[in-house]
Amino acid sequence: MTASVLPWLGGGVVALAAGFLAALLPRRRARAQGRRVAWSSARAAIHDATVSRDASPTAVPEAERLLARAELLAAGRGGADAARAAAEHARRADELWRAGR
Repeated sequence: MTASVLPWLGGGVVALAAGFLAALLPRRRARAQGRRVAWSSARAAIHDATVSRDASPTAVPEAERLLARAELLAAGRGGADAARAAAEHARRADELWRAGR
């Protein structure tokens, strides 16, 4: 009886491991892709804010502070939440420079 149970136990372990991996790998891949997209968006927003800063005829201290914060977050290379925060700071700085205040 023991010899006939071992293949079933082995098959159960393999099936359990396959199910676990089938659920885990797509989630990890989606999370990594979300993080890459968020950082790409943040870098684009920082670039746009930098261009607006260079084109602005007046200095805007609040926008400078926001851009510095966005660049600091980008240098830290955090997760997707940090990327979204950096993008938001950069977008707000861009808006302030475009408005000229």
